[in-house]
Amino acid sequence: MSSEYLRELLNVMAQLRDPERGCVWDKQQTYQSIVPHTIEEAYEVAETIESEDLDALPGELGDLLFQVVFYAQIAKEEGRFDFDDVCKKITEKMIKRHPHVFSDVKIESVEDQSRLWEEIKKDERVAEGDKTKSLLDGVSTALPGLAVAKKLQTRAANVGYDWPDIQGPIEKLEEEFEEVKHAIIEGTAEQIKDEIGDLLFCAVNIARHVNVDPDAALRHANRKFIRRFKGMEALCEANEQIFSELSLDEMEAYWQRVKHETE
Repeated sequence: MSSEYLRELLNVMAQLRDPERGCVWDKQQTYQSIVPHTIEEAYEVAETIESEDLDALPGELGDLLFQVVFYAQIAKEEGRFDFDDVCKKITEKMIKRHPHVFSDVKIESVEDQSRLWEEIKKDERVAEGDKTKSLLDGVSTALPGLAVAKKLQTRAANVGYDWPDIQGPIEKLEEEFEEVKHAIIEGTAEQIKDEIGDLLFCAVNIARHVNVDPDAALRHANRKFIRRFKGMEALCEANEQIFSELSLDEMEAYWQRVKHETE
């Protein structure tokens, strides 16, 4: 059944890109133009999962899958590869990166698996001609900043470059916060940016040490802020007030009321 629907999806994509009868918009798209849509669809999948709207998940996953099909169709038209090649590549990669499942390699813990995963990825980069051989090579800086920070820290931790416990990152965060305050008072704009970056990097380190995904945590905080702010606006409207005309103290009073009534 799944292969039937997949074939139909591939046929739909081919028709959308048909030079004569296809969709004008779809025919104009390139690898580069689709990238923003791919990123957006990936975040919509994450949002659906985090909001526990699992009934909507098949649709969102379908939107994300369509992005992969779109890239593969463009590549097929150029004679580079097709969707079968995409499936073949990821299948081969997963088998190679899980020798404890598909061969006789023994893994005792999740930590051992993470280290093995990174070692295999490093070997792959070397085999592909990467001569620098740095442990940090291959971390895409195109990812959101929080995700990049987590990946860099995880790779360093896998070879022992890490705090032994959570106290180290907490003390470092406090140190960086003091440096931010000092930069704001006496530093340049560039120094302030640099210190705030260090502060955020340390915050990611704390999240990593307690097994919290920093990007997911920030998205959760964003949703919480939206919910509370809309609650403030609703209270203001119920009291026949104009929100933008409230004093900061009045806004804060509404914020505290929403916080205690909804959390």
